Amino acid sequence: MASTGVIVEDKSKEKGGGGVDEGGAEIRASDQTNGCASSFHARSLSTSTSSGATSPRSWQSSPRNLFRSLSYLSSNLSLAHSFNSSYSCSWFGVMEWLGLATESKQRRGKRKTLKIRYRKRITGAVAMIGLLACFVVMNWWMFSRIQNSSHGLRYRFLSVNSPTLPILEELKRLGKVKKPQKTIYAKLLAKAAHALAEGQNKPEPRELWEEPLVLASSWRPCADERNWDPSEGNNGYILVSANGGINQQRVAVCNAVAVARLLNATLVVPKFLYSSVWRDPSQFGDIYQEELFINYLKSDIHMVKELPLELQSLDLEAVGSVVTDTDIMKEAKPSFYLKYILPILHKNRVVHFVGYGNRLSSDPLPFQLQRLRCRCNFHALQFVPKIQEAGALLLRRMRQNGTHFGPLDRYLVGPFAESKMKGKKGHSTKGSRYLALHLRFEIDMAAHSLCDFGGGEEERRELESYREIHFPALTQLKKTMKLPSSAALRAEGLCPLMPEETVLMLAALGFNRKTRIFLAGAHIYGGKSRLAVFTSLYPNLVTKENLLSLSEIEPFRNFSSQLAALDFIVCTAADVFAMTDSGSQLSSLVSGYRVYYGGGEMPTIRPNKRRLADIFLKNNTIEWKVFEERVRKAVRQTKRVRSRPIGRSVYRYPRCKQCMCTKE
Repeated sequence: MASTGVIVEDKSKEKGGGGVDEGGAEIRASDQTNGCASSFHARSLSTSTSSGATSPRSWQSSPRNLFRSLSYLSSNLSLAHSFNSSYSCSWFGVMEWLGLATESKQRRGKRKTLKIRYRKRITGAVAMIGLLACFVVMNWWMFSRIQNSSHGLRYRFLSVNSPTLPILEELKRLGKVKKPQKTIYAKLLAKAAHALAEGQNKPEPRELWEEPLVLASSWRPCADERNWDPSEGNNGYILVSANGGINQQRVAVCNAVAVARLLNATLVVPKFLYSSVWRDPSQFGDIYQEELFINYLKSDIHMVKELPLELQSLDLEAVGSVVTDTDIMKEAKPSFYLKYILPILHKNRVVHFVGYGNRLSSDPLPFQLQRLRCRCNFHALQFVPKIQEAGALLLRRMRQNGTHFGPLDRYLVGPFAESKMKGKKGHSTKGSRYLALHLRFEIDMAAHSLCDFGGGEEERRELESYREIHFPALTQLKKTMKLPSSAALRAEGLCPLMPEETVLMLAALGFNRKTRIFLAGAHIYGGKSRLAVFTSLYPNLVTKENLLSLSEIEPFRNFSSQLAALDFIVCTAADVFAMTDSGSQLSSLVSGYRVYYGGGEMPTIRPNKRRLADIFLKNNTIEWKVFEERVRKAVRQTKRVRSRPIGRSVYRYPRCKQCMCTKE
């Protein structure tokens, strides 16, 4: 069907002499007879003049003009055969011509602007969500680089390309265990995990595995040098029944040797008391080589294995020859023994020291007597072959079967250090280095400290029950006196470092997460759940129970002192030894042994707990880099090489002229 259309144009002519342009109008109409639509469009053309011109509004205000235009268009509709296809089949043109579509156009423009803004906002939101998703994925990937090989401990070292498990899941899990009730230092632990993941392929700080060599190596062992005649032991016999664990007993033995020389008495080979805490029936000969001990010190004191028969029948308590720890003050001076103990020897020919813990002062003491103490501790006390052999096996496995020896091996395991080289010719292969850690966090230490460790009410009840049984005097003191709070004790550095604090210290110092760590002692308060954070950050954490098979450890299983001797060997021979409690006898003896024989190549980490406590208090706000710097500074200050301070133990600080000599 054909279409018809009409176009009518009416334009004004310009008037000369600065006249006025009159508005014109263009009118178009179209009609499609195919039934699609009809359209009518009017467009006003106007220009402004100085005096004003006819506005398009005049078309709207005159109905007569409107109807005339419509009549004219209608009469000429059949004459038009074309139309403007740019207009739609609607009455919108009419409305626009009438000026009624202006507001609609504005609305459409506003709507279009709003749509553009809305699209921009949607695009921005999507982009932000994408960035957040990338951030979450990256953090998950970084944290997933930390592996927890298992919740328990086992003998398996982490390989370079081993898979990893996310630390965040582990930290969440730890918040649900029975002890502790919440993850302590959660924010710092997360930062430590991130730092370890980032630094796993970076070199460790050089000073981690070194001592200040020049100063430390200027001292050499010389306690084996003697400058006196043997003692005849004419004044009687000294019996010693030492209490405590192997380390307290070791100190008691060497103090008894010095007192026997001081009083010119004969020493009977010491006995060890059975302790309800340690529950070990081992005697001197079960741990130390008895014959070697007697022979090595024969140039210093006279020693026998048993009392003469005529004295064995004496009731020592009845005759007043039993002297307990309550009868002797701690750190008693030589004058005390000469004044109170020597007369008993003269009278009864025998004195029995029962307990005998720390009952001889460090100073003042005659030069040669002090040297005798060092000679006893560093030379005369050698472990029995059974312990030496197991110790050598532990060292070999910690070093992953390397044939290279440490500088202390032959002093600790004797001939078993050399046996590792039998059948192996050529150059020795250097074994993997390792860190030994004495985490003094057993239940006795936790209970005696009076500190809280994040376990809530259940923990407090458990520690209080332990105190009532093992430390009744402390329990009574709590009832009669107001003691410092746990927070005050921790601020003063009087609380043992928790596993969480210890692992943060090691991470801040810069130890790589693949570091092999030997943990001395296996009875950590809280058990495996307490160590879970530690093993998550440092999966290569092992104990002697992990390194030895059931058959290899069976001979030592019910003998805590012999097991402690194995810990002593592995800790003393370690490339680095870290302690968490400077008051521990094991830590003191190990660090002293490393100083005496180490030649300046056996660094020991002795944290200042008071300074660390101040750093840990800011765990929620401190940045990791700041935490690293402060921890490293606090530990660096404790690694200074210095001579033994007056009044301090020669077993821990042997750098003194009585025990060691300076190289020319």
